Amino acid sequence: MTSPPTPVQPPAAPGAPGEATCGTPARLSPAAAGRDPRVRIGVHGSPRLVDALLAACGHGDDGVHRVPYSMTAPFAPLRAGEVDLMIVKYSPREPDLVTSGPIGYDGRAALMRAGHPLAGAASVTLEQLSGYDAFACPDGFPPYVWDLVVPPRTALGVAVRRVHPMTTLTQAAAVLAATDAVHPSFASVADALPPGILAAPVSDLPPAPVRWAWRRASGLTPAAARLVRDAERAAERFAGAARAADR
Repeated sequence: MTSPPTPVQPPAAPGAPGEATCGTPARLSPAAAGRDPRVRIGVHGSPRLVDALLAACGHGDDGVHRVPYSMTAPFAPLRAGEVDLMIVKYSPREPDLVTSGPIGYDGRAALMRAGHPLAGAASVTLEQLSGYDAFACPDGFPPYVWDLVVPPRTALGVAVRRVHPMTTLTQAAAVLAATDAVHPSFASVADALPPGILAAPVSDLPPAPVRWAWRRASGLTPAAARLVRDAERAAERFAGAARAADR
């Protein structure tokens, strides 16, 4: 079993698979004064993704406070004002939220039990995964985003059997351990998996663009705005270096 792809990859040039429009310029929050100077970040799953993003833009962990969010109410902490930013994948189309430009990419990886028939492969395809049960969209999670996480059909038109309920990673891991179910997920969750659950790279799904999201009405604190700006600039530098190397 090979290791899953690096979770945070430099963004490709505009127009890459999974790419969406760039983010709206950050507006500073008028209520930023007199509060904890740390940036409160909504996170889900492994800390690996946040660690890589912070390192890439030169920010230390001491300047942030991580706040977990659930798959069944992913935007609740942000909308309640409990976090300043949250990490999202793809481009959520929520009218009260703003998203940044891409700040990295998270490779795709399928979760399965160690004894699964596909577990020994160096990589798998969605076509192969469609032969096994997968997970339905969690209640409270945007269905249009879930269709990108777990596509309803393969490129050849085969339906993906999205039948198991999904609530938490722990609950999903229990289903995976007891059955031949699979879950097309992300490389960054590999460090959060319990023993006996593996992450196999998915070769025919493009990496997911990773972005910051924040509330449109409240804007950003100065520290959060700096983090958004520095992450976008770091991504632009990486993309520019990658384009130069390809010439």
